[in-house]
Amino acid sequence: MKKFLDILLISLLIILTINLFFGPEKQQEKELTGNILVETTAKDYSIPATVGLKITNNSAETISLNTCENISLNHTGEDIELNSDCKDLSIASSESETINYRDSFKIFNDAGEYTFRVNVADKEHITSFQTEHRWAISKLFIAVFYAPILNLMVFLIALFNHSLGWAIVGITVLIRILLIYPQHKMMVSQKKLQAIQPKIKKIQEDNKGNQQVIGMKLMELYKTEKVNPMGSCGFLLIQMPILLVIYNIILSVKDPSNLFHLYGFQSDFSVESIDGIFYGIDLLQAGGITGVILAISIAVIQFIQVKLSLAGKKSGEKNMVLEKKKDQTGYSQMMPDPEMMNKFMLYGMPSMVAIFTFTLIAWVGIYWWVSTTFMIFQQLVVNKILKK
Repeated sequence: MKKFLDILLISLLIILTINLFFGPEKQQEKELTGNILVETTAKDYSIPATVGLKITNNSAETISLNTCENISLNHTGEDIELNSDCKDLSIASSESETINYRDSFKIFNDAGEYTFRVNVADKEHITSFQTEHRWAISKLFIAVFYAPILNLMVFLIALFNHSLGWAIVGITVLIRILLIYPQHKMMVSQKKLQAIQPKIKKIQEDNKGNQQVIGMKLMELYKTEKVNPMGSCGFLLIQMPILLVIYNIILSVKDPSNLFHLYGFQSDFSVESIDGIFYGIDLLQAGGITGVILAISIAVIQFIQVKLSLAGKKSGEKNMVLEKKKDQTGYSQMMPDPEMMNKFMLYGMPSMVAIFTFTLIAWVGIYWWVSTTFMIFQQLVVNKILKK
């Protein structure tokens, strides 16, 4: 058996060696057939469409073409003028070039089939693609979330002298102001939940093993104390779609096709005017020294915010939830301990946010920094109100 495995391993090594040293040359010889491949970056686009035309030279010779003279576009039998700067291209053997028509997205606003015809090397090469309107749900999402936030972002960029950084600060503060009431309710609910932990523990100890009774009495307690144990979930559900929309907007903030969603009074906005540098920080780049500094600073202020939210709780006060072991009469302390959950919130959450900040593009760090700073001041107000 060992000999068989040795032979198999040697055979695999020989095959890998042959592919490593001889495979690429054979593949290249096969590909250089004299053909020129013309294709779009996708076969189906949603309007507004950011179309790209990719030309790959599989011949042995360098090819040359002009983007206006050698390329034409047809839609439902009618020729369409390509609104792009004419330029000469030279594509070497085995190389490819992608012509981006994102600035001309308006010419693809009619749904249907489009056809590119590329005349190069005395031959005509044809490729087709489809554009279609978005589905009803997608249109609703764009109308309710994407378009309003995009227009607000564009308005703030223009207001702050085309600074993307200050626009992000502005939109973060505005979002926090709009969500100040649900955020306040969440913070108050968390504080009240901490305050009634001894009562929760007593109910659990007095009704060991009877989860149905515990559940009913806990619901009565929450109702009497006017506490919603799931109060923070609703706030997170409100935040997440907004944050995802902002992330997608900023990720493609310099894509001219976004102009399709602008309201009439902002139709003359130019994406080229956007300044993506904020006090030396490239907001569209991730990692690096900037990412480290942002991650550490956000971890610190996140720690402060969580610490304030836990203020007033006596250290060492355990509120263990008991769980009955299967086929046993005793109880184990295997259910989540609020003290452990608090430690996770205090140390785990800032660490997770720091990792996300480092891995995502820098503007996310700016958003979290401003948002958490706002929450710190709000938490101080809540603590002061509840202390009275």
